Amino acid sequence: MSDESFRPTRILVTGGAGFIGSNLVRNLLGADPGLEIWNLDLLTYAGSLDNLGELPAPARHHFVHGDICDRALVERLLRESRIDGIIHLAAESHVDRSIEGPAAFVQTNVVGTFTLLEAARGYWLDEKRFRPADCRFHHISTDEVFGTLAKGAPPFSERTAYAPNSPYSAAKAASDHLARAYHHTYGLPVVTTNCSNNYGPRQNAEKFIPTIIRAALLGEPIPVYGDGSNVRDWLYVEDHCRALEVVFRRGRPGETYCIGGAAESANIDIARAVCGVFDERFLAKAPHARLITFVPDRPGHDWRYAIDFAKIERELGWRPQETFASGIRRTVDWYLANAQWRRQIEDGTLSGARLGLRTPSARHP
Repeated sequence: MSDESFRPTRILVTGGAGFIGSNLVRNLLGADPGLEIWNLDLLTYAGSLDNLGELPAPARHHFVHGDICDRALVERLLRESRIDGIIHLAAESHVDRSIEGPAAFVQTNVVGTFTLLEAARGYWLDEKRFRPADCRFHHISTDEVFGTLAKGAPPFSERTAYAPNSPYSAAKAASDHLARAYHHTYGLPVVTTNCSNNYGPRQNAEKFIPTIIRAALLGEPIPVYGDGSNVRDWLYVEDHCRALEVVFRRGRPGETYCIGGAAESANIDIARAVCGVFDERFLAKAPHARLITFVPDRPGHDWRYAIDFAKIERELGWRPQETFASGIRRTVDWYLANAQWRRQIEDGTLSGARLGLRTPSARHP
């Protein structure tokens, strides 16, 4: 393992008002007193300025409302702010939405990533503003690009062939290939990470675990697709953010790193686990598992995802710190303690209809 680290001073985080992005911004500001962050986010349904409240060192955080597909804006940001690192999280990531309207996923995930790569290549390399060793483009992707796993099949790794099965995962796969090509063709210092399903504070309410929490809190049906046997590997968002930082600083350009939570579980077991935490917190209303309701499966629903994170553990010394049992308790307690989120639940502004849920339905990550 190399002792050399990339030491950025002025970085651009795309999608930094979203779930993972806002947690990452918070972690980076707290960990590095010499770092300034420019946060570019379009503030669609998946992003909110509420996620960026009470940041550590807010003077070192600069929010920019804009689109990653806006080439002129991106180029101006890089030049005027003298950006030496990009962490690219901005993406359309909701599978159900990609089935209903795939065009936005191609535009954001493919065209947006291309726009960022071109702008970085032009500013860093063509204009020779930075040596390749002094800049870094971190492209963040998903395990869904690898398709689906059969029962007993080995987990996904950096050697797994791509086989995307939804418009979302296909668009992310295309963006991964662009990032790889810009490294190998132009020498752009790119690192890529593919992560498993995240959960934790500030997650968009359409996702599976926030949907369970909301339904349990209101005493409404908890929707689970099919028979609930679909398996995911769950990664607590703060563990993911630690992995992103270590890859951004110490990952080898041109390499890909898989990030997993060592927490494979069927969706029905996830729903039961969340219900179990609610039973502990609201004993008088137990058992919450009685609210679980099976709903028709979505088209092309991948059966199983799992991640082998041996490479990042071996090369960079990262492994998850949270078990699912500890992480889900922290997650439920954050939502219960978050006054604004509770208010939205209780006054009906964060309802199933507002989330776009079918009746009943589920928005899985």
